[in-house]
Amino acid sequence: MQQQIYTFGNYLKDKFSTKVYKVGINISGFTCPNIDGTVAKGGCTFCENDSFSASTGETKELKGFHLNLDSKENPYLEKQLAQLESQFNAISKRQQKEYGAEKFLVYFQSFTNTYAPFPTLKALYDKALSFENVVGLSIGTRSDSITDETLEYLAELNKTKEIWIEFGIQSIYDETLDRINRGHSSANVKEWILKSKNAGLNVCGHLIFGLPGEDKKMMLETAKEAYEWGIDSVKYHPLYVVKKTALANEYTRGDFTPISEVDYLDVLVQALVMKPSNVSVQRITAGIDDDSLLAPEWCRNKNNQVKNINKALKMIGLKY
Repeated sequence: MQQQIYTFGNYLKDKFSTKVYKVGINISGFTCPNIDGTVAKGGCTFCENDSFSASTGETKELKGFHLNLDSKENPYLEKQLAQLESQFNAISKRQQKEYGAEKFLVYFQSFTNTYAPFPTLKALYDKALSFENVVGLSIGTRSDSITDETLEYLAELNKTKEIWIEFGIQSIYDETLDRINRGHSSANVKEWILKSKNAGLNVCGHLIFGLPGEDKKMMLETAKEAYEWGIDSVKYHPLYVVKKTALANEYTRGDFTPISEVDYLDVLVQALVMKPSNVSVQRITAGIDDDSLLAPEWCRNKNNQVKNINKALKMIGLKY
């Protein structure tokens, strides 16, 4: 009999005894410190920055406006709060209708969602928690873009709500982080994951397999270290190449070869086997099916990916 991998859905069902869904939100005016020039320019080499721009009509006037940790004022806060509400209402209603969702985690998803002045963050987080049937927040960010003040506030919220913070770990190797223009060190990620855990927060770590210059041993060492840092949940991604990125230029020149599906399956299965049983899985693969994808082709079809992952897992008695 196959054993079910412990998913984030399992975790939420166990905790809340009902269907809880994440509502992904994209707030205009947010960016990253390695896009705005604070620590680097151009963003990570694999990131197509335009793909994160808000497409909602009501925020066109925010074009060119970006917050950072030192911003003194935010003249668009009311528009951001309205954007948050309209997105939440539209997405949560759809999730209720299509999937029977009953409770929600508001997921601040695109860009770096602690990279703004504390008053702005507090207003957005408080507003999200005020919506009906919202049990908590999940906040995607970078370890170089959060302050102690924000962390302390999230820890306070966590006493009555379900608060998650999601850090992009990607790799524990600084030479890899330098090559992908990440803009911070592995030590910085470790420091803030440990600080978040010490504050009592739930932490999800994002890992990318197939980064430039890395072999399977390095990928697995990253997973092992992330588990040892005490993450509560994990997202696994294969690195794929999209147009209009620095990585696309490397790929076109022949300086980067994407990970094969066979190798990804091998690393993923080993990472899942070594994963502590209490660490839930939020994502097991990734891809995109449009003309922006350059390579690898196997990342185009998510259904095929999951089917092949389950074939590989079945051989060791697991299923996703």
